Amino acid sequence: MENEVNAVVPLNKIFQEINKSKKRYRIFKGSAGSGKSTDVALMLIKKLSNPKYKGCNLLCVRKVEATNRDSTLAELKKAMKIIFGESVDKVWQCPQSRTSTMHCKCLITGNEIIFRGCNNQEDIEKIKSVNFENGKLTDIWIEEMTEITEKDFDILDDRLRGKLADGHFYQINGTFNPVSATHWIKKRFFDYVDNDCITNHSTYLLNRFIDNEYHTRMLKRKELDPEGYLVYGLGEWGNVGGTIFHNWEIKDFDTNNFNSRNYGQDFGFNHANAILDMGFKDDDIYICRELYEHEKDMNQIIQQAIDEQWDKRIEMFCDSAEPDRILMWQRAGFNAKPVKKGAGSVKAQIDWLKGIMSKDKVCNRKIYIHPSCVNTIKEIQQYRWKLDTKSNTYLDEPVEFFDDAMAALRYGIERVRQPQTDFGFF
Repeated sequence: MENEVNAVVPLNKIFQEINKSKKRYRIFKGSAGSGKSTDVALMLIKKLSNPKYKGCNLLCVRKVEATNRDSTLAELKKAMKIIFGESVDKVWQCPQSRTSTMHCKCLITGNEIIFRGCNNQEDIEKIKSVNFENGKLTDIWIEEMTEITEKDFDILDDRLRGKLADGHFYQINGTFNPVSATHWIKKRFFDYVDNDCITNHSTYLLNRFIDNEYHTRMLKRKELDPEGYLVYGLGEWGNVGGTIFHNWEIKDFDTNNFNSRNYGQDFGFNHANAILDMGFKDDDIYICRELYEHEKDMNQIIQQAIDEQWDKRIEMFCDSAEPDRILMWQRAGFNAKPVKKGAGSVKAQIDWLKGIMSKDKVCNRKIYIHPSCVNTIKEIQQYRWKLDTKSNTYLDEPVEFFDDAMAALRYGIERVRQPQTDFGFF
């Protein structure tokens, strides 16, 4: 099996140098789709599966612990499959369902992988008490590193200490999109020379495994959102201004305790078809789960919603520009309805989501997003007003790119925003 561990795996040339490094800090800065997370996952699985590194264990960290399931855990399981193929279950023991404890163990080496968050003091205490059945914590992977504070990082860094077996080494891997030039990561790892650190800059343009459709989407972003393209397309440091929502928070909450509940759906195929399950309580909005799929026809999406037990009785508010698709949902038994759109409706919806009820009424509204809604989280972080490059001012019009969940969010509030409206075909 060791020969399989040492087998050649498909990697991008941009990571060749950093993959050879045994320096304490490996910091991967890059655009979306650059392959940096896939590369880190493959290298970590190769290491932990190798008897040479028996006694080495990995801690994966996100700001919110639950978001590891659809990011670090998913990438690591994909890496295991790439390396070991059909023999993967003979080498790695991993969670088999979304409700299983996030923990992996190599059946060859006994090395383990655990997953933690650092969202509050309770999370930090869990990190401080991390222990393994065999060996020590030697490796840390911080995914979406910009989410954590420098204090969080120092606590993690301090966990890698003590004498190691010959040939073993401590290493922290950080992966992120460089959203802000003022972030502590830039000052600490990029503005100063640290002989114990190696950095890497990658983009989707250098990822030979990216599909043509992704390139097309990024070209569209370059045209519609040149400011955002510098960060998410080219992996450059920048201040992504004009962010629309600041009143949101990732939070694990009881998904069954609301005053009312609605679904919102934005239709798509080449871009995502997004459905959000939304709860309303007092003035706040709770995004409970998402269905977010590319390149699936409407029948496939409907069947997926049925399989995932989306409640057919709950009102589902959809883009009125697609009446045929709405009829398909109705014929499948869902309570689908069109959202009436008109001049100023998008801005009005955004104002309401921000807590601006009218000219004379404002509330302290909060949008809580369940950690499982990873695509909604990604979108809301990047949802911005269009920039007028001539005047260098932001317009009252959102960038129409990577906004499918945001459209579903806007549609899903309409029953609460306009309770007296008759949402029928017109």
